[in-house]
Amino acid sequence: MPKIKTKEDARLRRKMRLRRKISGNPDMPRLCVYRSLNHIYVQAIDDRSGKTLLSASSLEIKGKAGKTGNKEAAKLVGELMAEKCKQKGIDAVTFDRSGYLYHGRVKALAEAARAAGLKF
Repeated sequence: MPKIKTKEDARLRRKMRLRRKISGNPDMPRLCVYRSLNHIYVQAIDDRSGKTLLSASSLEIKGKAGKTGNKEAAKLVGELMAEKCKQKGIDAVTFDRSGYLYHGRVKALAEAARAAGLKF
């Protein structure tokens, strides 16, 4: 068994462990989060067909928020994603934190999406 060398290796290992248990379908897609140093991205994925149904990122809200790599930007991305899901008729999703801790930007995005009406 290979040893975990970096934090990113540990996150990827957690992500793979979670992906064995979580999957999305057209009625309840998987809401997958990716976090970079400067931005945050979220996608609604139908795993049965292997297609991305919707996506949102801090690149889309660049004019509204000053910085795009903080919790305020994550909240705006969560609200934007919930709005896009409602327009497409999606009320419930399965939240996939991609191995990140439920803390900081990931938590802010999830709570904003919930407050805007997504169920998970």
